[in-house]
Amino acid sequence: MIKLYGIRQSRAMRSLWALEELGVPYENVPINFATDAKKPEYLKINPNGRIPALVDGDVALFESMAINLYLAKKYDKTGLYPRSLEDEARAIQWSFWGMTEIEPALLQLLMNRVFLPQAQRDESAAKAAAEKLGAPLRVLDGALEGKKYLLGAAFTIADLNVASVLWWALLAKLDLAKTPNVQRWLAECTARPAFSKAQKG
Repeated sequence: MIKLYGIRQSRAMRSLWALEELGVPYENVPINFATDAKKPEYLKINPNGRIPALVDGDVALFESMAINLYLAKKYDKTGLYPRSLEDEARAIQWSFWGMTEIEPALLQLLMNRVFLPQAQRDESAAKAAAEKLGAPLRVLDGALEGKKYLLGAAFTIADLNVASVLWWALLAKLDLAKTPNVQRWLAECTARPAFSKAQKG
């Protein structure tokens, strides 16, 4: 059986979402990044000492986006993984984009609005992060103009991977009103039953 190492309150959430969308049996091993991830037995799976990590038979993978692309390509039966080479490349493009263009600033926003103790939060850093997110959110908004999802009419791994990063914006109470296509799209992605199952376990 597939084993996904990590806790839901981490990047492991996006891989749990992918597994729920695909409907394949799996075991979630709750590895905590602050303690368990540095233990020798886990470092044999992911020598970086980070989560998530996946073990599927003889295959061991780290990096959540790589895990998700692998899972979708191997186990898809409903169209989650793109059928054409061009759309496959676009799915990879958007997955990388979510990690490089959205996640760093969004994590800074989340730390200073949610995760850090109140006394350690820096609202000026949070506002700077929110401002930095403006440009990539406009790019995403433009990409969604006239389309339900990133690659067209159907929800794919491209949507899941980007939405799995951007849903942190909801936790950080980021105002998405200036990018209505993003706001609508993110609401649709996070309303999916698989997202809810991944969150709740």
